[in-house]
Amino acid sequence: MRHAKLAKHRGPRVYVERRLAASTTVELDAGQAHYLRSVLRLGRGAAVAGFNAADGEWLCRIAQADKRRMSLTVEHQLRVPEPDADLWLLFAPIKRARLDWLVEKATELGVTTLLPVWTARTQSERLNLERLRAHVIEAAEQCERLSVPALHPPEALDRVLAAWPTERHLLVCDESGAGEPIANGVRRLTATPVAFLVGPEGGFDQTELDALGKLSFVTRIGLGPRVLRAETAAIAALAVFQAIAGDWRRTRTR
Repeated sequence: MRHAKLAKHRGPRVYVERRLAASTTVELDAGQAHYLRSVLRLGRGAAVAGFNAADGEWLCRIAQADKRRMSLTVEHQLRVPEPDADLWLLFAPIKRARLDWLVEKATELGVTTLLPVWTARTQSERLNLERLRAHVIEAAEQCERLSVPALHPPEALDRVLAAWPTERHLLVCDESGAGEPIANGVRRLTATPVAFLVGPEGGFDQTELDALGKLSFVTRIGLGPRVLRAETAAIAALAVFQAIAGDWRRTRTR
């Protein structure tokens, strides 16, 4: 009940890229304006919580709401900025509905960078980054995080690996059964920047797995005795990491 009352007091959350500071006014984009005005039926004076990673979360009021524009007046800060766990997810694009679900859940699980990669068996040839970013922002608004993950354009896997920052360890979700149990691999990396790599629906090509296994910053990990779909594997791996070495060790403060 406490959280429900707080949410009602502050209103819905919207991600605002512009700077948030007391007594300033910010313009919302067309999609946000439509959602607040036409879906939630909010008008002038209604409470809205604006947020971003740099400024935290602020109580705002709708100052103007007409068919062409909507603006917010920023009142006072509700939450100060909070550091994010530095967690990357590399994934081969999959079918649209499953990919939308994947980026949404990865956002809820605290991923800070989303990087699509082309692999030998990647089947999806097109990637609508604008649509995916909309899903990412919506997920950040819903799950009450302050940041929005960075979403990068897709690149070939070999090019990504050639430019890889070697201080960041890469955990490769290996469906072949040759990887070590994920819990073992994660426990060794509690103080190391981490990324996960999940392959396409057909799995990695053996030449890709062989090449990955030769890299000093790579650990091939297994996710149990069952073969998981690509999106299931990604979410399972992220959940295990957050529980053992990530921010699931912290408690919710509000």
